[in-house]
Amino acid sequence: MSLITELSQQAASAAKQLALLSTKQKNAVLTDMAAALVAQSSDILAANEHDLSLARDNHLPPAMVDRLTLTPERIADMAEGIKTIVELDDPVGLTRDMGVRPNGIKISKMRVPLGVVCMIYEARPNVTADAGALCFKSGNGVILRGGKEALQSSQAIAKVMHNVLEQHGLPKALITVVPDPDRALLMELMQQKEYIDLIIPRGGEGLINFVTQNSTIPVIQHFKGVCHLYVDEDADLDIALKLALNGKTQRTGVCNALEGIVVHKAVASQFLPRLQKAFAHKQVVINADSQSAKYFDNANIIADDQFGEEYLSLEVAVRIVEDFAGAIEHIDRFGSHHTEVICTQDSNKAELFQRSVDASVVMVNASSRFSDGSQLGLGAEIGIATTKLHAYGPMGLESLTTEKFLVTGEGQVRE
Repeated sequence: MSLITELSQQAASAAKQLALLSTKQKNAVLTDMAAALVAQSSDILAANEHDLSLARDNHLPPAMVDRLTLTPERIADMAEGIKTIVELDDPVGLTRDMGVRPNGIKISKMRVPLGVVCMIYEARPNVTADAGALCFKSGNGVILRGGKEALQSSQAIAKVMHNVLEQHGLPKALITVVPDPDRALLMELMQQKEYIDLIIPRGGEGLINFVTQNSTIPVIQHFKGVCHLYVDEDADLDIALKLALNGKTQRTGVCNALEGIVVHKAVASQFLPRLQKAFAHKQVVINADSQSAKYFDNANIIADDQFGEEYLSLEVAVRIVEDFAGAIEHIDRFGSHHTEVICTQDSNKAELFQRSVDASVVMVNASSRFSDGSQLGLGAEIGIATTKLHAYGPMGLESLTTEKFLVTGEGQVRE
């Protein structure tokens, strides 16, 4: 038996033990995991520094280095995410009544775990803690296959969680880490449909495409995050400026950062000079259509087909549109179904924007940076689905379960 098959089989077997645990028992384990991550943060940071040193030697892009970097604050955030998961309702076992059929049989549906979830990710060591905790609470085993960039960091985090599992008499295989990032092992992992129920890749578009094309197991897809802010003619421009700055410059190498700003022509002459000054101070590179370029110093004029880029850096695309419909058309064409924001004081347009824009998260007068599982009350997130099967948007506990039918009768038979 190969290493990958053995790990997959062990994870599937271990997952069955979770069905025997109460919510109270699961929460006790998670509480101890959160405390242990903070208590052993020095070991995690030492491992992370090893990964960062290799990243610098290999000249990895700044966005990837940012995702790879751990700090005491980020480890504390991971622990807080786990504590939030503890406080959330356990979806496993929840039932909803579907009524009684004319023949008297009673129908309901119950939430149950998916089984075993496989996470495939690149330079994102926090995924180890997030995915491990979410899958544990939702009753799923998890197999973690991180990229070589984050291998030492991921293993250090997993070691902390493994120690807690063993202290509670539970198998380490509940949170399985593939110890070798070899691409051949990844190919084998994506064929383990007998033991793995869902694959969630987190990383660049190339990784998502590779997994989607090669997996025999269902895949949650999140290709990229091209998020827009639309500044409406009825916008509060002070709010709009805050949303633009926070969405673009607070943290650039993440999928919920702004990549496009669309401005109604009626407020362009008032808003864009203010945006120019603010973005110049932050050294943001501006790519603009010919109409909006005149409001910026040294803007790069881009063609219509050059919008829709995911920059993941201090770079943004700006466009002036004729009206509300033009903004919707631009977002429909260049968005990635991730997160879209409107700034407006017109409640009717706000409601229309939220109903008509096809994105997993649609916001009114709030920063795109809130498009995150922890910020939306899910605790940590295991991923963001930008396709609609079986989830859409940040995936928390409920998205890691499905429903089965429960049928209760008194001896009825079908005629």
